[in-house]
Amino acid sequence: MAFEAKKFRRLVTGHDENGVAKVIREDIADCILQRPTRPGVTLTNLWQIDQSPAQMERHDDPVAGPLILHPPKNGSVFRIVQFDPEDPEVIANIDGKAAFAAMGAGANVVENGRHPYMHRTDSIDYSIVLSGEMYMMMDEEDVLVKAGDVVIQQGTRHAWSNRGTEPCLMMFVLNDAK
Repeated sequence: MAFEAKKFRRLVTGHDENGVAKVIREDIADCILQRPTRPGVTLTNLWQIDQSPAQMERHDDPVAGPLILHPPKNGSVFRIVQFDPEDPEVIANIDGKAAFAAMGAGANVVENGRHPYMHRTDSIDYSIVLSGEMYMMMDEEDVLVKAGDVVIQQGTRHAWSNRGTEPCLMMFVLNDAK
């Protein structure tokens, strides 16, 4: 069963010329990545920063351009990922390295991992399950995470596997790390 990818209304606040707080940008987030090498997964970047501390009062769209897995150096990226249920037959024949290469992260794939999308990021990632449920596959265990659960990943090898019947929405903030 095919599921439609969720669209996200994005509101960005700032100040007008008189210093009054207001919405300075309202749109549908359009920095989206869907690819045939990772069927049923939609990544939507909502915002990113490329320095810390972050620049305030940004009026341009910092996520315009190609979507890559990693946050900018010394920065972070805020995204939502929709994971549709996996088809085990499709997953058995997937090239995970090609899927991650499409996001500039082919070198992050774990060779001969427990899942074709097993990977390790060079970031500290904060995530929360917004809806649905998902298995977080680690080196030797699978942990079921459900709506409201929070995961803080510190550069660990992992894969996400939706073994259910409904899409899972997860929010991520990826932070550049050493």
